[in-house]
Amino acid sequence: MDDAATGLVLHHPDGTSHRFDPGALCLELLPTGGAGAHARYEVLHRPADLAEWIAACRLDTGEVAVDEAGVAAARELRDALWRLTEARAEGLPGAPADYAAVNRAAAAPPPVPRIGPDGRRAEPAPTTAGAVLSAVARDAVELFTGPYADRIRVCGAHDCQLHFVDTSRPGRRRWCSMERCGNRQKVRALRARQSGGEG
Repeated sequence: MDDAATGLVLHHPDGTSHRFDPGALCLELLPTGGAGAHARYEVLHRPADLAEWIAACRLDTGEVAVDEAGVAAARELRDALWRLTEARAEGLPGAPADYAAVNRAAAAPPPVPRIGPDGRRAEPAPTTAGAVLSAVARDAVELFTGPYADRIRVCGAHDCQLHFVDTSRPGRRRWCSMERCGNRQKVRALRARQSGGEG
């Protein structure tokens, strides 16, 4: 998990957008679509789509070679992560096949960081989609076995299914983003109080 990341900018069909930081690299893959009800949000159709997600995610990568096999592998890992995070958010163990999918992805070598002659971090070495997915899967292993494993949450808004890690001190975060779902809930609550007071 990377606590220093800023998250992704999510774009909605209504034309709005907001920044979403799920608190972990592995959870940044989930908004790209999924199986079942999430299929209508699918954005990983071509190698260019996966390359775009890689460029936007919190992982620091250089040039990444992406092909159709990489797209299929990303979708397989993402779908397994959806099921595992949903199970964990409900206090359930998750399916062995989904853990196996994460472990398969994690088995590949991750991207290689580099240091320059000035002692600063250098441009990462060219890598592959498989290496990036390995980093995503390894982040999932760290999340599911680490101190925040029981703090995987689903946004409390009735029309949002984004998952995040609640790293707040009290552990009572309810919304994927106060900028979007938190504010919408506040507006609904205010309107309900106002309409109740008028009646």
